[in-house]
Amino acid sequence: MKLIVAIIKPFKLDDVRDALGAIGVQGITAAECKGYGRQKGQNEFYRGAEYVAQFTPKVKLEIAVEDGQVEKVIETLTTAARTGKMGDGKIFVFELGGAVRIRTGESNNDAL
Repeated sequence: MKLIVAIIKPFKLDDVRDALGAIGVQGITAAECKGYGRQKGQNEFYRGAEYVAQFTPKVKLEIAVEDGQVEKVIETLTTAARTGKMGDGKIFVFELGGAVRIRTGESNNDAL
């Protein structure tokens, strides 16, 4: 099992959710967060004054999948979240040691 963590632009969340649902991904955890990458923030205007927003709004997605689904999920995430502009985000893949469904006690792949 793998845990895929994706950091994307907030307005792409619905597109990503729909695309992942279409390939059979059953569960996603999403959290609003702030961060920056190579762009080091962005210039914004507030009441006519320019300032640098050090952290930009992002959405962090966590998706637990079976090993055989990893490449398809990454491909789908990349396609659905891409705008072609700086700040589109990143995808990280971690080994997942185990999972347990609390309601039924199922474990590992059965819990997904």
